[in-house]
Amino acid sequence: MNREIISTENAPQAIGTYSQAVKVGDTVYISGQIPLIPATMEVHNGEFIEHVRQVFNNLSAIAEAAGGSLNDFVKVNVFLTDLSNFAIVNEVMEEFFSQPYPARAAVQVSALPKDVQVEADAVMVL
Repeated sequence: MNREIISTENAPQAIGTYSQAVKVGDTVYISGQIPLIPATMEVHNGEFIEHVRQVFNNLSAIAEAAGGSLNDFVKVNVFLTDLSNFAIVNEVMEEFFSQPYPARAAVQVSALPKDVQVEADAVMVL
């Protein structure tokens, strides 16, 4: 198996034992992104909608580093600490994606790194 590690300064650096993304063949597995601002590695201090936008900006930067874009996403997993924010996630996804939309799962979890309210990961096929 030939694996290529994808890394970019335009997305938050890994804060643990993982890579931003791993490319195997034409498939790219993008690690979970939280609303960290890449330049400061601090959590975005805006409203929840801005947190979701930051998450998708981070995913987009990694997709571009791998040679693709959000349009190449085939699966997105969204993790929320409060499912009542799900409508906001849909609103932001409409800003970032066009039809046909990727497959998606959204689940509520009890906690996320750095006490954020949203995280998302993705699979992309180039």
